[in-house]
Amino acid sequence: MKDNSQNNLPETKNLILEREHSVLKIWFNRVESRNALNAEMTNELVEVLDYAKDDSSLRTIVLRGKGNIFCAGGDIKDFKNTMQNTDINSVSLNNRSFGNVMTKLNEQPQVVIILVEGAAIGGGLGLACVSDITLVHQETKFRLSETSLGIPPAQIAPFVVQRIGITNARYLMLTGANFDGKKAFEIGLAHAVFQDSCQMEQRLADILSEINECAKNANAATKKILLKALCSPMTETLDFASFEFANCMLGDEGREGVSAFLEKRKPFWVENDG
Repeated sequence: MKDNSQNNLPETKNLILEREHSVLKIWFNRVESRNALNAEMTNELVEVLDYAKDDSSLRTIVLRGKGNIFCAGGDIKDFKNTMQNTDINSVSLNNRSFGNVMTKLNEQPQVVIILVEGAAIGGGLGLACVSDITLVHQETKFRLSETSLGIPPAQIAPFVVQRIGITNARYLMLTGANFDGKKAFEIGLAHAVFQDSCQMEQRLADILSEINECAKNANAATKKILLKALCSPMTETLDFASFEFANCMLGDEGREGVSAFLEKRKPFWVENDG
């Protein structure tokens, strides 16, 4: 078990947590199971996301997998155990809980970056669809494999559709087709694709530097406006956006940002790399 108490981070068994200034790196660490998602690991992820949500000094979360693999989807052993339960309501509630994980990650106030190497299958692919920025290796294996197991990709389906559109989602879900990182970029699942890990690491560093220039609360407000636009009428969205704008403009960040611009200096939220 990794003890994160010295950094006031939650204690985790299946995740490795690394904090550096305003960045929290979360590593899936069930390498022996190809980082498959089980109840214990997803519960830990929820705990860490709740911790991060309440930490005003965190502006970025980076999620990736140890062992050169992101996530092989749901743990089939858990599926087998679930099948022993003939209570349809209990099975339904258990499945619905992963939708809560997806929603939480999707609505996280910090910028969420996911690096995908090795494989992202089923729920792992779903997670890659709810990040703000997804970087992938060109040889990463992607697949929505649920229907080949006799089940639908239930909780991830709406998020996959939001990311890649209904046409691509239908084809990939109803065929269980394999595709690589290059295809993931082409269909809009990924924001960038790389030939080697060094390129990916350099791009991550560049993105973190870019985020460093942005105000945390302004980014959080922007994410809320974008998500509001997906499910609300335009007038309601614009009303909501105007309130978020005013709240930020009259807050510490807005006042500082305007002053810093006029005074030709960096605002207080830009971290000193030295």
